[in-house]
Amino acid sequence: MAIGPRLDLRQSQSLVMTPQLRQAIKLLQSSNMEVVAFVEEELERNPLLEREEASAAAPAPTAAAPDSAEAASSETLAVGEAQPLDADWSNVMDEGEAYRPAIGSGGRADFGDDLSGIEEMPGRGPTLRERLAAQIRLGFDDPQDRLIGSALLALLEPTGRLGIDVAALAARLGCEERRVERVRRVMQRFEPVGMFCADLAECLRVQLEEAGRYDPFMARLLANLQLLARRDMRGLMEACGVDAEDLAEMVAELRRLDPKPGAGGDDPPLTAVLPDVLMRAAPDGGWVLELNPDTMPRVLVNRGFAARATVSLRDREQRNFLTEHLQNANWLVKSLEQRANTILKVASEIVRRQDGFFRHGVAFLRPLILRDVAEAVEMHESTVSRVTANKFMATPRGMLELKYFFTTAIQGTAGGESVSAEAVRHRIRGMVHEETASSILSDDAIVLRLREEGVDIARRTVAKYREAMRIPSSVQRKREKAVTA
Repeated sequence: MAIGPRLDLRQSQSLVMTPQLRQAIKLLQSSNMEVVAFVEEELERNPLLEREEASAAAPAPTAAAPDSAEAASSETLAVGEAQPLDADWSNVMDEGEAYRPAIGSGGRADFGDDLSGIEEMPGRGPTLRERLAAQIRLGFDDPQDRLIGSALLALLEPTGRLGIDVAALAARLGCEERRVERVRRVMQRFEPVGMFCADLAECLRVQLEEAGRYDPFMARLLANLQLLARRDMRGLMEACGVDAEDLAEMVAELRRLDPKPGAGGDDPPLTAVLPDVLMRAAPDGGWVLELNPDTMPRVLVNRGFAARATVSLRDREQRNFLTEHLQNANWLVKSLEQRANTILKVASEIVRRQDGFFRHGVAFLRPLILRDVAEAVEMHESTVSRVTANKFMATPRGMLELKYFFTTAIQGTAGGESVSAEAVRHRIRGMVHEETASSILSDDAIVLRLREEGVDIARRTVAKYREAMRIPSSVQRKREKAVTA
C-alpha cells in the first residue's frame, strides 16, 4: 500500500456565531443601563437610528398569575424569526468580531451639534493622598515640617496605618525624633481622623479623643482589645471596672469608629441600583410585571430617510454603505425587542414559582434552579442564565437581583417537600434571635429542631450557614447573653 499525500473532500456541520448574534447575546446579559450606553453609541454612529418619543407606548406589562402555569409560557417573541439566542454557545465557531461600525460613519440621530452634555459629565475628584497632601500644605508653615509630612504620607499604607517606626524615619531624614512625632500627631487629626497611627488601639484612641469620648475606662478597654476579640465580656468588665450596661455602651461606641480610615478612600462613589423590571400587585390578586420605562432604551429605524437616500444615491459604494447600516439598524431594534420579551418571560416564570415568597416572606422561598425555569419557558439554560445576570427587580419585598430567587434545595425528612437553602438560613437566624441566656442552641440542637420541622440537614451545613451569616458559636453567644442578662 502506497503512502503519500492526497486530497479528500469532507462535509461537516458547524454552528457559526455571527457578529450580529454576538451583539444580541451581549445585549441580553447586560443591564438596562449598560444597554442604554450601547444604544447611545449606536445612535452616534448609525444615521438611520433615532430615539423613540417618550410618549410612545412601552411594551405591554406581563401578568404573572399565581395559579396559572401558562401565564408566562404562553408569550411569543415578536421578532419574525426563530429564537437565535436560545442555544448553547459554549462550543461554537466565531465568524469574526462583534459588529462595530467605523467611527465617523454617522452622526447624531437629531443631526445636531450640541455638545453641552460634556459639561455635565462628572470629573474625577481628588484622591485620598491628594487631599492629605493639601492638608499638609495648609497645616504646616515650616518647610521642614512639610518635608516630614510628605515623607510620612509616602510611607502610608492603604489602610491608613504608618508602616515604619518614628525613630527609623527620623534617622533616615536626619532630624529629631520628637519633631517627627509632633508632625505625626498633628497629621493624625487630618481628615479622615485616625490616619498615620501605628496600630489599631492608637487609631481608635485618636478618634475617641477627637469626639471627646476618651476617658480612663475607654483607655482600659483599648488596652484589652484581645479580650474583646475573644468576646470575653466578663473579663472586660473586671479589667475596665464597669458593669454590663456600661460595657455594652463602650463596645457600641467602638463599633461606630472606623478601624481602617484609609481603606476605601479612593473608591469611586456608590451608584444607586436601578431596577430593570418593575413588579406590582394586580387587582385580581396576581402580579403585573413590566420593564422599567426610565431605563429601557427605545430606538426606531428612520425608514423615510433611508428611502429618500436610496433614491438619491447613485454610487454603488454609497448604496452598499446605506444598505449595511439599514440592516444593522433593523437588527438592533429586533434584538432590543426580543431582549425585552425574553426578560419579561423569564421574570414572569420566576414570580409565578416564588409567589409564596412575595406574599408571606423568606420562609416560603422555594428551591429553584435554572433548569426549572428553562423548561417552563422552553429556552436553554444558558439563555436563562444570561437573562438573570446583572438584572434587578423592584418587588414588594424590596429591590432584589433575579439571581436571588435561585437557591439550592435541602431535602425534607421522610421524603417530605424540599426546602430552599435561603429559607433554612432565615429559620436559623430566627432561632438564634429568640435565644435567651438559659436556652442557647448548639449546632446539634438547631439540627434537631430543623428535623422536627421537616428539614433534613447535616450539622456541618448548619455551621457553614451560621458562619456565613456571621453568627458566633453557641459558646460565644452564651458568654454574651450571660453578661447582658
